[in-house]
Amino acid sequence: QVQLEESGGGLVQAGGSLRLSCTASGRTFNNNAMAWFRQAPGKEREFVAAINWSGGSTYYADSVKGRFTISRDNAKNTEYLQMNSLKPEDTAVYYCAARDRAVAATTAGGYGYWGQGTQVTVSS
Repeated sequence: QVQLEESGGGLVQAGGSLRLSCTASGRTFNNNAMAWFRQAPGKEREFVAAINWSGGSTYYADSVKGRFTISRDNAKNTEYLQMNSLKPEDTAVYYCAARDRAVAATTAGGYGYWGQGTQVTVSS
């Protein structure tokens, strides 16, 4: 059974940092693109960042560009999201996603594998 498990969420003050991790089990995603999405209460799920299979190409939503960094360690079957200079508007449940293609996508419909999500709360 394929599973994506997120960790690293929590409560942080504005201006602080968090690092999210997503570890896959049940199969490897070393040749597959992965991404992070988030969903705030009452809002639709939105794209945050994506990375291609090798880590050589990354993509970011304008709202997080310059503050968040996506990366991956294929030896550990894990992707990461380093979040710096956090703002209250970053508060959301963050989801890890993977797809059966090497090239990343920026829409939720492009991903077939999802984690359960981890809560990130940024206080002002």
